Amino acid sequence: MCCHVLDIEELDKMAGDLCGKWCAPGGCAIYAKRPQVCRDFECDWLTERDIPVAMKPDRLGTILMVCPDSDQYQAVCDPKKPNSWRHPMMFKHLVSKAKEGHVVVAKAGLISWRVYPTGECAPWA
Repeated sequence: MCCHVLDIEELDKMAGDLCGKWCAPGGCAIYAKRPQVCRDFECDWLTERDIPVAMKPDRLGTILMVCPDSDQYQAVCDPKKPNSWRHPMMFKHLVSKAKEGHVVVAKAGLISWRVYPTGECAPWA
């Protein structure tokens, strides 16, 4: 999912476009020489042990991550599944992060929503 959903400046890869270095059946053609940003990236599904397998990014269509530039907790959606952040299991997780005090933002392409501790959500600029 990160090879599809995220913006990777070092590879001139725009968010939502499949990385040109990705090759079937699901691997990186430059894995051994991939940029440091790719080496360093780990979505929260990999690092948070309490996130269930059902929320694996390629299953649900959402990457969970902390934005290094803003410290926002983000749910970045696959462009083909722009509302995947609204899946009940995912939404419950996002609300729990908001209750912990995080600024939670769900992103689908150029559209973003803020998720509040109350369970409400609103467009986010």
